Amino acid sequence: MGLPARGAEAELWGQVCAAVRLAVPRRGPAAVAFSGGVDSSLVALACSEVGPRPALLTVGTAGSRDMRFAAHVAGLMRMPHHAMEIGAGDIAEAAARVGAAVGECPLSWRENCVAFYHVARLASALGMPRVLTANGIDELFCGYDSYRRVAGDGEAIAREMRERVASELRMMRAVSAVAGVHGVEIAQPLLSAEFVGYATRVPAREKITGAGDLMRKHIVRRTAALAGVPSKAAYSRKKALQYGSGIHAIMKR
Repeated sequence: MGLPARGAEAELWGQVCAAVRLAVPRRGPAAVAFSGGVDSSLVALACSEVGPRPALLTVGTAGSRDMRFAAHVAGLMRMPHHAMEIGAGDIAEAAARVGAAVGECPLSWRENCVAFYHVARLASALGMPRVLTANGIDELFCGYDSYRRVAGDGEAIAREMRERVASELRMMRAVSAVAGVHGVEIAQPLLSAEFVGYATRVPAREKITGAGDLMRKHIVRRTAALAGVPSKAAYSRKKALQYGSGIHAIMKR
């Protein structure tokens, strides 16, 4: 397989690579927060396209899906993978740090902050001062189930997208504050103004087919598969970070 010279998939791949190129460190190793899903796999592959092969970083509780799936996909992609198992005590410690750093915030934000606190902790231990994430793809390419409720309504999809991108940017500012405890920067190339501007112009039909569409993000999945992401990752339905890592199950207690 391979990307065509032109077309929607080639344009998306070019835009992802351009955004990632600006975020990859000029000196030192690149690192990607990695769950094994299509989004983080696509960013990891783009990293290797524009610079040195990145290190893939995964955190999660023992036996969690992300820990197992990320290790498997990283092996298929032949990229160095570093995983750190966390327990209830680690999550409680991070939650306290989150409270001190960002104060009150929605539960999903706190859970993401806890996850990235430990991703940053792992990156710091490995001597990697910047970690790239794939945040933004779900918001921009109808990855959330809520998009099914507005499928077919272009204005409603655009409004949902704007609101979700704005919320994600606010959440990632909180994440960055927490990661800074470890002296690590969290970069979100796919939330850059340039990439957001491009993604909003991609027709909704390339993202979601209708109210019954359980897969969604179709152009992202096709592009990832053509670029070389293993089909197991490109076409897998995956839960969000806080669920796949096992963090939500502990924090809700």
